[in-house]
Amino acid sequence: MLKISLFTLALIISITCSTQAQHRYTPKDQALAKTILQQDSLLFDPFNCQDIKTLITFFSSHLEFYNDGGGMTGFQKTIENFKSLFERNKTSNLKRELEKQSFEVYPIPGYGAIALSNHRFLHTENGKQEIDEQKFIVTWQLKNNH
Repeated sequence: MLKISLFTLALIISITCSTQAQHRYTPKDQALAKTILQQDSLLFDPFNCQDIKTLITFFSSHLEFYNDGGGMTGFQKTIENFKSLFERNKTSNLKRELEKQSFEVYPIPGYGAIALSNHRFLHTENGKQEIDEQKFIVTWQLKNNH
């Protein structure tokens, strides 16, 4: 009985600590976090409008896009993948939504910042709305004040 109670107590403490840790994020730099949140919106506005010309202006020619389903792709292949995605989803109402409550920004002194969060991709398939939830990490580089 004592072993079960100790196990239960340890489990409760573990869950409580884990839950509290998830809600303790405070940005080191509020202004930077606000800027990166705005940039995230500016990046995904053209995605949601399937505007490839504007979308690609956010990416460096040295882009490395890592995807747990497709591996690593460079700039050209990533752009081709976006074009293909948009072509397949012309009428599916493909949209990306950010989960703002999970958004975290960490400065990289002398370079820029890292943002991580959860987001959802929504689209209509066979008359039914499909939702794909994912985590992401983006490295933002500050270059020539942009």
